[in-house]
Amino acid sequence: MNQRKGTTIVPFSFFNMSTDQNLNKIASLLDDLLSEEPAYFCVNMRIKPTNNIKVFLDGDEGLPIAKCVQFNRKLYKLIEESGLYPDGDFSLEVSSPGVDEPLKLIRQYKKNIGRALHITFADDSVKEGVLEAVAEADIVLAHTTGKGKKAVTEQLVIPFNNIKSATVQIKF
Repeated sequence: MNQRKGTTIVPFSFFNMSTDQNLNKIASLLDDLLSEEPAYFCVNMRIKPTNNIKVFLDGDEGLPIAKCVQFNRKLYKLIEESGLYPDGDFSLEVSSPGVDEPLKLIRQYKKNIGRALHITFADDSVKEGVLEAVAEADIVLAHTTGKGKKAVTEQLVIPFNNIKSATVQIKF
């Protein structure tokens, strides 16, 4: 094998290990912040290879931009003080997940009762309907077939483990 010096391929990465540790530490800092304001919760968090930290928050009554700014400033300061990135070599973005992101947490489903959902099941079949109720293990979706006088609405009980993704549909 004709290989030049310094071109050996290493089969693993230290990036993921340090990123996971940093993610856990940042999640802990964020949990402390969110415990002061229980109406808000973390939906997702990730760190890109460029140390760009993305935090997606939501609230039981929505998430105003002013709250995103407030959480961003407080979390940024905590991350700086923690020494995770000694040279300040990181950036932080705090936002809501956005309307095109699938629902992930029961709290998100609960806050969207009465809204239209597009549900993709584990077998890739699809249903649309209005979210009527949320329990610990499932949801109730009002699904309408047909139009006008021939429209029939049925209530479907859908276990969470059968849902691949559920997205809120914006109707105008």
